[in-house]
Amino acid sequence: MSDETADLKTEQHDPAVPEAYAAFMRTGWDEREDDVRRHPVADLAAQRRARLAAAFPGERLVLPGGGYKVRAYDTDYRFRADTAHAYFSGNQTSDATLVIEPDGSAALYARPRSTRDSDEFFRDRQYGALWAGKRPSAGELEAALGLPVRHVDTLADDLSAAGVKTRVHRGVAGGVDALVEGDAGRDTELARVASELRLVKDAWEIGELQAAVDATVLGFEDCVREWDGVLEHGERWLEGTFFRRARTMGNDLGYDSIVACGPHATTLHWIENSGPIVPGQLLLCDMGVEGANLYTADITRTIPVSGTFSPLQRDLYTLVLDAQEAALAALRPGVRFLAGHEAAMQVLAHGLGDLGLLPASVEEALSPDSRVYARWTLHGVSHMLGMDVHDCGQAAPAAYREAELVEGMVLTVEPGLYFQADDLLVPEELRGIGIRIEDDVLVTADGVRNLSSALPRTPDAIERWMGELRG
Repeated sequence: MSDETADLKTEQHDPAVPEAYAAFMRTGWDEREDDVRRHPVADLAAQRRARLAAAFPGERLVLPGGGYKVRAYDTDYRFRADTAHAYFSGNQTSDATLVIEPDGSAALYARPRSTRDSDEFFRDRQYGALWAGKRPSAGELEAALGLPVRHVDTLADDLSAAGVKTRVHRGVAGGVDALVEGDAGRDTELARVASELRLVKDAWEIGELQAAVDATVLGFEDCVREWDGVLEHGERWLEGTFFRRARTMGNDLGYDSIVACGPHATTLHWIENSGPIVPGQLLLCDMGVEGANLYTADITRTIPVSGTFSPLQRDLYTLVLDAQEAALAALRPGVRFLAGHEAAMQVLAHGLGDLGLLPASVEEALSPDSRVYARWTLHGVSHMLGMDVHDCGQAAPAAYREAELVEGMVLTVEPGLYFQADDLLVPEELRGIGIRIEDDVLVTADGVRNLSSALPRTPDAIERWMGELRG
């Protein structure tokens, strides 16, 4: 067996490949390259690389894109490139690594499609064109991304040059991590800066986020239009319906959908989605489409399964909506990132006080030394949004959580109330109710713009919306 054949990803149940068959398979193919247009992100990615390089002058920066991850034995999850790699290169093919050299130049080390003079294209289950689809050639990648492309097999030699201070975005590709001796401080700083450079979105990114939001709104509408199926088959049906929209209009889901009816809504990240949809209960849906360029929406609506809110449900929903409105009103350039959270918590804590649930006064409950109200709110009201649903997560607190908002940032606003089914400190009629309202907003010059305003939020609007879509 040749080394080339030994490296192929095959399985023991694959048929034998006689030399006559292999030789015949290598002949008679049209190997012309496709006519590829320059990707709209190519010039933006070049500007991003320049900013990253300027933060580390005279250093080599290595940003892997990652490879396939095993789902079970010989089946992999669908590939999704690492966010930092895609942001600074535009590349979404697997096994690639972006290298920015000390002089600011850059190259993409990629695994292009093989030629037809080897067995890979018809035998390799992971990379073969006849198994997994035709990968772009090096020339096609160069044309699309505006980057010189080198074969990934040369990466190890090219990174071995002595005397070059090198930082690696670690934890993405173990094989790449192993090529460069690690320095935790230097590498963590690279991850931090790469994350912070994404905090403010440009016009193209905002357009991508709006498209993802618009597709998500359509996905919510799809779900309500299929209400008979939802009632018959439960949370799974709704999850599947939204996934169809995500795959039709985008790359995938931005995250596993949360479809939570009744007491399931009190589990913040309920992704099992295996329960029934029960008339009379509330249904919390937290879902987002990830667009073709990896920007994702993140929207939550809590709706009445029967189409109308009960008086209690309406009162609790209105309390959460009032908290969201307070948060939205508090957000603008120059205020602290936490301003929206703090405004929402004021409303929720007073509401919980009015319900007689707090073990102390509202003022005491709101004290940083107490926060007992959080038993029923649990989470923060906002996080940054972009190519990751929890975007820029490796930014320093001083640049994110403790910083002031800047025009061009995109964040969620998502207060919630959650009364656990086994919480003996609340009246029985509240137990098992979870409500969250989440929208995606762009910080503008004088406030915020709700990118997801097309999806109804008020109780009356939700009831009308459900009635119209259900026919």
